[in-house]
Amino acid sequence: MSDPAIMPKPSKLRLAVLMLLAVYPFVTGILYIIMPLTEGWPLWKRTALLAPIMVFSIVYGIAPLIQRHFAWFIMRLPRRKTA
Repeated sequence: MSDPAIMPKPSKLRLAVLMLLAVYPFVTGILYIIMPLTEGWPLWKRTALLAPIMVFSIVYGIAPLIQRHFAWFIMRLPRRKTA
């Protein structure tokens, strides 16, 4: 069992940078798709459509992928070699 006193503290800055690098192109792509389909809609209706797509995609897709593939970077650990 690992000792919690020895566990490195995750870097919120590193996580934030990775999230930004993943979320920005995703949101931009979604906007390119949604904007023509919602032309003439009020802004609040567009964001009501966009927000759930973004939130569920980030919570169930982007964040788990980042945590799975970049945990070593976020936790400030040496990168493990994969077989």
